[in-house]
Amino acid sequence: MTLDNTSMWVLIFLVMALSWIIQARLKSRFAKYAEVPLGISGAEVASRMLQAHGIRDVKIVCIPGKLTDHYDPTTRTVNLSEEVYYGRSVAAAAVAAHECGHVVQHATGYAWLQMRTALVPVVSFSNNIVSWVLLAGVLLINIFPMLLWIGIGLFAASTLFSFITLPVEINASARAVKWLDSAGIVNYETKPMAADALKWAAYTYVIAAIGSLATLLYYISLANRRN
Repeated sequence: MTLDNTSMWVLIFLVMALSWIIQARLKSRFAKYAEVPLGISGAEVASRMLQAHGIRDVKIVCIPGKLTDHYDPTTRTVNLSEEVYYGRSVAAAAVAAHECGHVVQHATGYAWLQMRTALVPVVSFSNNIVSWVLLAGVLLINIFPMLLWIGIGLFAASTLFSFITLPVEINASARAVKWLDSAGIVNYETKPMAADALKWAAYTYVIAAIGSLATLLYYISLANRRN
């Protein structure tokens, strides 16, 4: 597949536009569902979900920021933003349960999470140098064409990581909504709200993966044209 400069700029514009739309929609959805009250905080949701799955060696920590929530397998901590940790809303419950969904994935040896975890050191290394390698590869393509292909290989690792992340995030959301329902934390009215909030969060990963793939194809096309 070959992308000329015009096609690439069109793709970049479309990805940026979609990213902006999805981010705006995500913020509006979370703001809306943050106003729908539940009688339990995000921290309590996380604690109950972990206990329900027999997980007692993971701490629940409050961290600063907005939508900074994440599970850190290296420290065995579920890190929840203040809004989620203390929040008593559908949005807070959905996010807390989603992050605990990652803990359950870790505990059960979920294959896609294991693959993503294995790639973390590679991606961390490549992200530190890939921009410089690609730049040098473009500038020196007539002298050292292999350098650009090395940069493409490094960038491909990040693209692969983006796509492996998709099933990890989607599965964590599915686990979250299912448990929230079975635990009686959400009902027929609030369950679709929790699912909708997590759906829009997942879309951000989808558009990031598409953007990474489009950029990768551009660099491959550039290298092929130069050759």
